[in-house]
Amino acid sequence: MPIAKGVKVDVTKSQVKVEGPKGKLEISYKPEITIEVRDGLVVVSRKSDIGRIRALHGLYRRLISNMVTGVSEGFKKTLVINGVGYRAEKKGNSIVFSLGFSLPIEYPIPEGINIEVEQNTKVLVSSIDKQKLGQICSEIRSFRPPEPYKGKGVRYENEYVRKKVGKTGVK
Repeated sequence: MPIAKGVKVDVTKSQVKVEGPKGKLEISYKPEITIEVRDGLVVVSRKSDIGRIRALHGLYRRLISNMVTGVSEGFKKTLVINGVGYRAEKKGNSIVFSLGFSLPIEYPIPEGINIEVEQNTKVLVSSIDKQKLGQICSEIRSFRPPEPYKGKGVRYENEYVRKKVGKTGVK
């Protein structure tokens, strides 16, 4: 896979370090996989064709690709809050969610994650680490997942919530 401009990839015996304009990421890898940098490309190869090692080959190739993309461009996800009175608000180093419970949920923003609140109902989450970004978005969505009758709750921007017909629609 090609290395983007301004990104430096350093491969040691058991670690890959990627450094770019947005930050640094590193990952350790298993000895069954060989990783090297040649002519502006990161080359990932395997030592045998055993199924487990073939799976690791694809995994490390994608992880390194995501690291290069993350430190050069970054990743973003948008969460949409739907429901009467449901909203989010940024206070200092945490986000406060009002999702219909008796008390608001205060969520501290982890290091390496940038969260912005737009119009009280849109939460923009960005990071250089794709795995961490997905984990944080999943945690926020789990506070109040979208319900199938009215669609109220927290969902991803491009997520389709399949709605069910209620009791009165069955007649």
